[in-house]
Amino acid sequence: MIIDATNLKLGRIATIVAKHALLGETVSVINIEKAVITGTKKNILAKYQRQYNRGGPHWGPFQPRMPDRFARKVIRNMLPFKTPRGREALKRISCFIGNPHSVQAQSIPDAHISNSLTMKYISLQELCSLLGGNV
Repeated sequence: MIIDATNLKLGRIATIVAKHALLGETVSVINIEKAVITGTKKNILAKYQRQYNRGGPHWGPFQPRMPDRFARKVIRNMLPFKTPRGREALKRISCFIGNPHSVQAQSIPDAHISNSLTMKYISLQELCSLLGGNV
């Protein structure tokens, strides 16, 4: 299964991808940097900056700042990743920046940002660049 994440909500993508991976499917998500997180830019940035400021430079928790790794961690948190079943499901998931295979991918209409009640959102690429990632 290949999913195009352009203008889709990151949380909705994560739940659908996690569900399919637990059922045994191999799932690839392309254009992950174009996924969005709903909310005001100020609140979203403050939330993730609190996470990055925890700990220190030599001990965790370490947070990814690249969009593909960031999304993979969000998906991981939707899985029971401490069990063998969850670890195997996580191995079947891959996230890509851009479209490396030049293939047609399906979209998820329920997760599209146009179905949201709020029009305040920030793209994953913009969030990661504000957090200091090299996007």
